[in-house]
Amino acid sequence: MSCNVLVLYYSRHGSTKTLARHIARGIESIEGCEATLRTVAEIEDSVSQSSDPILSVQELGKFDGLAMGSPVWFGNMAGPLKHFWDQTTTLWVSGDLIGKPACLFSSSSSLHGGQETILQSMMLPLLHHGMLIMGIPYSESALHTTNSGGTPYGATSSSQGKNSLTKEESTLAIELGKRLAETALKLKEKH
Repeated sequence: MSCNVLVLYYSRHGSTKTLARHIARGIESIEGCEATLRTVAEIEDSVSQSSDPILSVQELGKFDGLAMGSPVWFGNMAGPLKHFWDQTTTLWVSGDLIGKPACLFSSSSSLHGGQETILQSMMLPLLHHGMLIMGIPYSESALHTTNSGGTPYGATSSSQGKNSLTKEESTLAIELGKRLAETALKLKEKH
């Protein structure tokens, strides 16, 4: 049985995209699981920083799980990602996302830039869709030692102007991807 997990993100300067790639590595390290990287459309005319395809609302319901990421914008998710979710009423009515596992990730330019508030705010549309939210348990030792990014609510990074991750940030992103893939696979096998 194969399992396809969506890694959906918006990235303005590349840090969130870097996290998305690490989560995808974690997903694909689980036998039978494949990661699909997608981004969302810009609201205004702007140069996109992504080489990944733009996700359509109709495509969203076809995946077995979701990892969603955004840069921190004033403690909240980026406008283009919020705009995408505002268009998902048809999936909400049909219940296409109910019971599917999801996790969250974010990046900020400073350690105290709102990493935890954004993860909590990104949970809201997923909970309305009936998705099963998962975080990072403290059994992940890197969560105890990180002084840059990573929270029990999801994978995070504090880029401080760089598009690279610390060892702890990388480890936690990969482990979160593994956890999501394992859960999506188990849930798919039950159905």
